[in-house]
Amino acid sequence: MSTESTVFFREEQRFNQWWLWLLILIPVAMVWYGAIQQLVFGKAYGDNPSSDIGMAIVLVLFGVLLPLFMYSLKLIIEVQQDGLYVRFYPFHLSFRHYPYESINTYKVREYSPLKEYGGWGIRYGRKGMAYNVSGNRGVQLEFNNGKSLLIGSQKPEELERYIHLAMRR
Repeated sequence: MSTESTVFFREEQRFNQWWLWLLILIPVAMVWYGAIQQLVFGKAYGDNPSSDIGMAIVLVLFGVLLPLFMYSLKLIIEVQQDGLYVRFYPFHLSFRHYPYESINTYKVREYSPLKEYGGWGIRYGRKGMAYNVSGNRGVQLEFNNGKSLLIGSQKPEELERYIHLAMRR
């Protein structure tokens, strides 16, 4: 991110879908239950129980680190005077910069995350690349080199408006 550049628009999105957290937290709860049974009460957990060290490792990996990792995931979009900046934390250590000169067209559109891109996250589909966290709306960018990028947004009209305003400066 450029420090001297003005930020006109910023959006931060997280994976907040209840069904996703349910899919994550049910196995996490099972890991915690098994770890407490085995490590605290001394009852071997499961038909083929692991050692206490193995159970402790499973607890740390799947009972603590997995939910923390999922909670840390976020998509950050910034419209600045010199271009569009996108960061999918923690996969991107810094912002990806898309200068306005490289953008041919942009428009708000509805899309099918599963059909077009195979889901949410950093995705590649037949229509190009996508950064999306939730929902089915975003801004489609078409670049001068023929490539395209869809940026999922909870505020796609506002994102498009600020891109428009920044490009006209």
